[in-house]
Amino acid sequence: MLPRFPVNHCRVCGTQVQHRVPDDGDTRVRAVCPACHTIHYENPLNVVGTVPVWGETGERVLLCKRNIEPRLGKWTLPAGFMELGETTAEGAARETDEEAGAQIEMGPLYTLLNVARVGQVHMYYRARLLSDQFDPGHETQEARLFTEDQIPWDDIAFRTVRETLLCYFADRRSGHFGFHTLDIA
Repeated sequence: MLPRFPVNHCRVCGTQVQHRVPDDGDTRVRAVCPACHTIHYENPLNVVGTVPVWGETGERVLLCKRNIEPRLGKWTLPAGFMELGETTAEGAARETDEEAGAQIEMGPLYTLLNVARVGQVHMYYRARLLSDQFDPGHETQEARLFTEDQIPWDDIAFRTVRETLLCYFADRRSGHFGFHTLDIA
């Protein structure tokens, strides 16, 4: 179940809001300001990242060992919350630089994973590493390359990362990279 932290006061004028269906034809209960009539929508958060690979055939994937909660000490792809004012690709590139200190050439959008129960959408881009030297930021204990048989599967931080890695290695074996959409329950 999605945790709710409802809007209690209008972000525009500060008046206490009413939680009701707006009068504009909407069908969902929203936070509506009775003073300035602003409707406050609550929307999913976007998580953006990359599947950075190294080697002529992309046989090694870069993973980051988390230095923050949640899942401190677990392995993940470089990713994080998208910021206002950036595209999904820009956010993915920024997160890859911030978390791994990795220089990449951005590839196409690769996976889109809906995690409705926590109000998130995760998007991972394929990326080619331009160097095998990394300079991890403060959120990362270690950034390291792994072949498929070296992946610490039992220590992967998030199901979205696990599913994206499974798609990547299956596509690599088949020689055809597709676009994958998954719903994570």
